[in-house]
Amino acid sequence: MASAVALQPEKQLGVATVVAVQHVRRMRGGAQAHLMRCSDGYFYVVKFQNNPQHLRVLANEMLAALLARLVGLPVPEPAIVDVSGWLVEHSPEMNICLTHTVVPCQSGLQFGSRYLVATPWDGLVLDYLPVKMLDRLRNLHTFAGMLALDKWTGNTDGRQAVFSRRTRKQRYTATFIDQGYCFNGGEWTFPDNPLQGLYMHHQVYLGVTGWESFEPWLSRIGDMTISVITAAAEEIPECWYRGDSNGLSCLARTMQERSGKVRNLVAALRLSSGQPFPNWGKELPRHSL
Repeated sequence: MASAVALQPEKQLGVATVVAVQHVRRMRGGAQAHLMRCSDGYFYVVKFQNNPQHLRVLANEMLAALLARLVGLPVPEPAIVDVSGWLVEHSPEMNICLTHTVVPCQSGLQFGSRYLVATPWDGLVLDYLPVKMLDRLRNLHTFAGMLALDKWTGNTDGRQAVFSRRTRKQRYTATFIDQGYCFNGGEWTFPDNPLQGLYMHHQVYLGVTGWESFEPWLSRIGDMTISVITAAAEEIPECWYRGDSNGLSCLARTMQERSGKVRNLVAALRLSSGQPFPNWGKELPRHSL
């Protein structure tokens, strides 16, 4: 088993706060995020406090992203993005479409996920990669690790991923995005349906042949301490959970308690009707993994 997660939270969990300086475009998705250029020169996909899903979606994004990065999974670097009222007022496309009305994006502190290339024109980012192109994916094995994390965090949505490559490069890298429905969205509960958290194309799990396919991530999750989880939770701005510190503390404690249950949750998935791991127990040719 991997050694316990060695972490000095104050050195490894610092989340940057950046200022939004330019609206670029609206992004697809239920949270109606927007791509924005920020004061550090990077672009961020920004989710707003008044998104149509839930305020806590921002807190979920931050906590799940930090935990994923701690166990070594590829998720975008998170940031707190300060959006001014002036920028909202002078950017006509910065709005949120609700059922019966359209409202401006809320100003203040929002969640930002760093865009995967230095600028939107510096490489290619796809939200879908055809199954026949999976052999061009350099980190296909990380889908198993992200599944373990989704089981730990109780992600009630299907797993979302994007695929990027730099200009003039041929191979893609998978990066896992959209953690808003970890912790069951705004509920902060854990229904634990076996089939939740799967990526839509189960072919990404063909290389899963046993428990070793979930390492080192499964062991790192199991070794996660309450102090590390709490340090990650403390990075979340209070306005993203309306100052409910008791609720956030309870969530952190529950996550620590669940860290030893992930193996059982994966086992329940393996034995479910979905049968996502058809090669479990088999020895595959090395080139097929």
